Amino acid sequence: MESTGLNTAPVSSGATPVPAVPVVVAVPAVVAAPAVVAVPAAVAVTSAPADAPDLVTVPARQGLEAVDIIRRAASPAGGVGPVLHDGSGDTLGFLVPPGTADAWDMPGSACTQTNGRGMRFGDVSPTAGDTGWLLPPEAVGPVTDPEVLRAALGEAARLIEAADNCR
Repeated sequence: MESTGLNTAPVSSGATPVPAVPVVVAVPAVVAAPAVVAVPAAVAVTSAPADAPDLVTVPARQGLEAVDIIRRAASPAGGVGPVLHDGSGDTLGFLVPPGTADAWDMPGSACTQTNGRGMRFGDVSPTAGDTGWLLPPEAVGPVTDPEVLRAALGEAARLIEAADNCR
């Protein structure tokens, strides 16, 4: 298992840092630590592992806002791709293009290489605890553009901070 992209940048706007997700993929089942979005065996790439998507993990509240922001924008740069949620509802995982983890530095999030181990898109649902699809691969684009995601996560953090300061 390779894990990269642990975010050590200072956290701004009160966001909680999210540790790099240990992506554990086994065929046919997935084993993952609690409150962690694991890339399930149902996620898949039929080509070489070099084409396997990376996974950006964020707190659920910020991730849900980002999904809404991306969907409202409906930019030509691309919409939101497949999104996983963990069983406890603490985090969301966005599939992004391979190589994203090499340069990901967004405070309050982590990006992990999946390396495509045991990965395939199929009819099988995620099997790690209660991990499941918020947006399944067949309903959305192949992956989320990292720049679109970065902008949406930044806007989501500002919206959450503003809402929290109004209390």
